[in-house]
Amino acid sequence: MASPKILVTGATGYIGGRLVPRLLESGFEVRCVTRDPAKLEGVWWHHRAEVVVGDLLDPESLDVVFDGIDRAFYLVHSMDGSSGGFDERDRRAAANFSAAADRAGLRRIVYLGGLGEGDLSPHLASRQEVGQVLGSGATPVTELRAAVIIGSGSVSFEMLRYLTEVLPLMVTPKWVRTLCQPIAIRDVLEILLASVMEDGPNVIHEIGGPDRLSYEEMMRVYAEVAGLPRRRIIRVPALSPRLSSHWIGLVTPLPTGVAKPLVDSLTVEVTVDDNSFAKRVAGPLIGYRDAVSRALTRVTDLDVATRWTGASSDPAVPFPADPDWSGGTVEIDEQIVSSTARPEDLFWAFSRIGGDIGYYAMNWAWKARGHLDSLVGGVGLRRGRRHPEELRKGESVDFWRVGSVVPGRSLDLYAEMRVPGEAWLSFRADETPNGRDGSVLTQTALFRPRGLLGRLYWWAMFPFHLFIFKRTAKRIVDIAEHRHY
Repeated sequence: MASPKILVTGATGYIGGRLVPRLLESGFEVRCVTRDPAKLEGVWWHHRAEVVVGDLLDPESLDVVFDGIDRAFYLVHSMDGSSGGFDERDRRAAANFSAAADRAGLRRIVYLGGLGEGDLSPHLASRQEVGQVLGSGATPVTELRAAVIIGSGSVSFEMLRYLTEVLPLMVTPKWVRTLCQPIAIRDVLEILLASVMEDGPNVIHEIGGPDRLSYEEMMRVYAEVAGLPRRRIIRVPALSPRLSSHWIGLVTPLPTGVAKPLVDSLTVEVTVDDNSFAKRVAGPLIGYRDAVSRALTRVTDLDVATRWTGASSDPAVPFPADPDWSGGTVEIDEQIVSSTARPEDLFWAFSRIGGDIGYYAMNWAWKARGHLDSLVGGVGLRRGRRHPEELRKGESVDFWRVGSVVPGRSLDLYAEMRVPGEAWLSFRADETPNGRDGSVLTQTALFRPRGLLGRLYWWAMFPFHLFIFKRTAKRIVDIAEHRHY
């Protein structure tokens, strides 16, 4: 008997990107739906899964997506609380998905939602509403409700990690005493795998790890596991969720727009009433301390398979060659430098940009720009990189997003910092013309200003760009030429 064909939404995201290889290893046929298939080309399992184009907000695109599908995972939701209407988008996407599943005659949908009861935050309320919308159709739904997921690269782990590591003394709001039941990513994946083969009517399973802890206790345990000095935590009643989200935006990789819905949710107790399903299908559950230790080991070993930053909320970031860039004003700084290095060595050098490596020239200026971006609610530099040398389309590099990457040849980065316009930084390595040894680096900064403010911004930054971009290009060439020494 042929294995069921499984549809996975959110395959470019944190959970979906880890679930797909587990499904493949378990013998399932897998189809991933995404608005941009190129984002999955760099993952090792890409050739083993079917990747199709589809948009949950476009119901006409979904019938082909569901053709031949037996069961499906719904693993998408909006995270950026800075953009209004996220709940309406999630509601529409769930309704479109449910209707398409009904038309295709699916046997089951598995949805990963959020725990919580009573006066829920808008974020948690939307997560549970999505479960209700999916469950209102004819297709049976298994809704898994989880609290904080602990794993390398998860949004909750990153927030906890940076708050604890950066701040030896924390002035915290009263929500640090809220109880939570964190669960390890490995257990979440085991439970998802078991859930997809369930049969029967709609069901809701609450899932959590074996420990119930306050957020204060979670930070103290993290410090112990990470070998940090004991953290001092001072609780104050006046620090509102809004102020907390701005503070988190300053000291963690999370921009304020992402931090705010999370902080709003931290005021709600998220513990499990009945954890029997998780225990039955996942076996002995991983404790919080062990989950933190495993996540830290992954980070140290540069073995972070997916990160919360991997899924961009923008389905089609404008590319410099797109028609959208034709007409109007486009400011350009282009640096062309000849090199004795091979093109692949140039690519190696410029594809390492950002993260711990930095920007090769005037790194202090990039750090200052990152701090300024954080102060105005942007993403800043703290997102870093998933891996110091590997890049995939769609993943983040500090305050950039990888627009495209051609191994050994080119890299295009799109700015997600707060700027009055649209900005790109592109690199290309070409062989030297006429068959001579060596290569040519072409480094291009493009900026399409938005209104008068955008033009003033470009010219105000021009003196810095004059030095930074020229020095960066020369430094990349120098690094490439000395790679094998």
